[in-house]
Amino acid sequence: MTNPAELAVSIRKKLPTGFELDVEFCAAAGFTILFGPSGAGKTTLLHCVAGLYSPDAGRIAVGGRVLFDSELGIELPVRRRAIGYLFQTLALFPHLTVEQNVEYGIVSTPARERRGRITAILESFRLPHLRRRKPSEISGGERQRVALARSLVTDPQALLLDEPLSALDAAVKSSIISDLREWNAARRIPILYVTHSPAEAFALGEHVIVLDSGKVLAQGTPQQVLNAPRHETIAQLADFENIFDATITHLRPDHGTMGCRLKGSTVELEVPLGRAELGSPVRIALRAGDILAAADRPRGLSARNAFQASIVGIERRGFTVVVSVEAGVRFEVHLTPDACEELRLQPGCQVWLVIKTYSCHLVEPIAVSKAP
Repeated sequence: MTNPAELAVSIRKKLPTGFELDVEFCAAAGFTILFGPSGAGKTTLLHCVAGLYSPDAGRIAVGGRVLFDSELGIELPVRRRAIGYLFQTLALFPHLTVEQNVEYGIVSTPARERRGRITAILESFRLPHLRRRKPSEISGGERQRVALARSLVTDPQALLLDEPLSALDAAVKSSIISDLREWNAARRIPILYVTHSPAEAFALGEHVIVLDSGKVLAQGTPQQVLNAPRHETIAQLADFENIFDATITHLRPDHGTMGCRLKGSTVELEVPLGRAELGSPVRIALRAGDILAAADRPRGLSARNAFQASIVGIERRGFTVVVSVEAGVRFEVHLTPDACEELRLQPGCQVWLVIKTYSCHLVEPIAVSKAP
């Protein structure tokens, strides 16, 4: 039984290009982030839910209402799906005013109700003062608000957002998202939100679904999926700057840890115990911000990994200093400018790196396709 405020999807779709989408998931009311590399199938999935693509098989239902069912022969047309869809390209009508653009989707609604709904949605997205202006006369953020209002004035049962805010600065984006959250607090509809930004995924998502090659690679809370990745693809998407090949050198099951020597290096890291045998190859992912630096050999720390390395490069990026160090393998370390200055770090200097065991994540490597 579908939850009254849930989008349930279980579909297969093969495109003429040969790409195949095969996914199954449920999205509850609120934000569900669709995350994944380019070409993973995110937009194809949205097109199937909206009715722009017809799946080859499966079922799509929202709020207990079936939109598509291949076995029952149900396939509602786009206009009857009650799905709001906001593309990257907003496609506002340039010759219509803000009010007329918003009104476009409900022209068949009785005049009194239509006026009330338009007024309410314009107020929700801070647009009443712009109602007589045309798209060319307002800012990019305001155009995004108009496009969102036009999608929502129809009272959709679900909302699909395909990176609609990617071109906006952080402050404008945050303001629009805040208004959308407030709007949805009273309506509680599922919102599928496509983004490539880990920061957006953490800020918005109650649930994250990672797609890769047309399949669901992982799903859960942002903390579960992006902060503790189990796949190298996810680690890369979540900005884990350091990913290494290593070999298991010893197991300590009583302590829940094991030792791994990094390939091409004498560095051995203690990492969480994984399902692998002694001598097995593994991949380890590590965020640059989770590595501590010290000028002298550290003592009295709980962190189990400490080793010396040589600084080969230092680069300032905004409020972050990116330090490249060599220890047989190259590490990227992120420090604050104050820390870098206090430690007097310079290319050619020796530095101690300190890494906590649970900052090291064992990830499944990206599969390499073999030629036939």
